[in-house]
Amino acid sequence: MRLPRFYLEAPLVPGERVRLSDAAFRHGIQVLRLSDGAPLVLFNGDGFDYHAVLDGVSRREAWARIEVQQTNLTESPLDLCLVQGIGKNEHMDLAVQKAVELGVHSIRPVICARSQHMAADRLQRRHAHWRGVIVSACEQSGRSRIPEIQSPVPLRGWLENSLGNECRIMLDPGANDSLATHAFNRDAPIEILVGPEGGLSEQEVAESSAAGVVPLRMGPRVLRTETAAIAAIAWIQLHCGDMG
Repeated sequence: MRLPRFYLEAPLVPGERVRLSDAAFRHGIQVLRLSDGAPLVLFNGDGFDYHAVLDGVSRREAWARIEVQQTNLTESPLDLCLVQGIGKNEHMDLAVQKAVELGVHSIRPVICARSQHMAADRLQRRHAHWRGVIVSACEQSGRSRIPEIQSPVPLRGWLENSLGNECRIMLDPGANDSLATHAFNRDAPIEILVGPEGGLSEQEVAESSAAGVVPLRMGPRVLRTETAAIAAIAWIQLHCGDMG
């Protein structure tokens, strides 16, 4: 039976007791009905799993005693970044969630011509929300490192901020070349640009191409933004990463 996993933003040391977060308490105690002595796994983003047992449960809080620290081997050997055009809430959440489950190391939300307009305060709240989606996806998928959710920037800001050694691609149904014909360098960071609902505009495709981003298609069908992100990451992990 798979042990429940919970993220704690705190130091974790074998032999010590830690208080579960409010979110972990709600899910572990109120939803899963775990009781004193139940085994569980904790992680804090340092790359380790911490096997623990519940050691004190009340109506308002729960404590766990950490027993063993264990290396977690679920991280992909590829340095993958999803550069996702900000779209509708549910589509964006799904793209972020599945990208984490598939092993990306970071996510860069970008504001595109067809992105939903958001005021700065709402965009900040969405950024915090995406962080929560990422943590939840790590709990579910068994990862012990938390992929970075970078601050949203206009697409042009991402295009102008290149280290020079990345393999940058964008999904474009009208591209001449495809994912299957592109030669990926497994040792270089791979950044995958996916447009929002409606895709990238012609001007954005042209500007991205001029900045060195390689347009690639994914077969004869036009995919939704979240489907395209999931399919592209899965294809790259299958052929270049750890899903083969």
